Amino acid sequence: MLRAMKPAAVQEFFRRLSAANPEPKSELEYVNPYTLLVAVVLSAQATDVGVNKATGPLFQIVTTPQQMVELGEERLRGYIKTIGLFNTKAKNVIRLSEILVAQYGGAVPRDREALETLPGVGRKTANVVLNVAFGEETIAVDTHIFRVGNRTGLAPGKTPDAVEAKLLKVVPKAYRRHAHHWLILHGRYVCKARKPDCLVCPVSDLCGFKDKVLPAAVV
Repeated sequence: MLRAMKPAAVQEFFRRLSAANPEPKSELEYVNPYTLLVAVVLSAQATDVGVNKATGPLFQIVTTPQQMVELGEERLRGYIKTIGLFNTKAKNVIRLSEILVAQYGGAVPRDREALETLPGVGRKTANVVLNVAFGEETIAVDTHIFRVGNRTGLAPGKTPDAVEAKLLKVVPKAYRRHAHHWLILHGRYVCKARKPDCLVCPVSDLCGFKDKVLPAAVV
């Protein structure tokens, strides 16, 4: 396993990402915590772009759990049929909406355990909602963050949970609120899976990736 990045390098890593993008935002479009929750549930094994295309029209008429329950599963499927696994996701969204209405007065709970009891909501989804909707210092380890954490040496780990635990330990307090987004965006647009764009990477000199491509030395 790649050697972990030293604390001084971690500090500089996030300082640079912060300087380049001081207020990073989720690329999922949403109206309120409830629509964010729905969007994140729908985003499993799907792209944010694809989810946004489906939820744009949906969120014009549905912004609360009660409205979703009234819409019904069949009509919901019509809105999200372009998203992978839409049948299962439609069932989950309707069921979690029913639970929110019945048990939480239509509000999204600001509690990890409560969120994870909802259909279609796992640890990653709960972390996204807690971070984006409520400002909690959580890190949802998706494929991008898992790759960046391991490839750079920032937070090496064999599982998403291991990478999350390491990130929560090493990310400086000042950067923890937005670390989730900086890492996702970095993995999505720079430190890409098949061909990382090392030539434009702002943290390439801090990265431990042995196969990185750097500019040729000036003679």
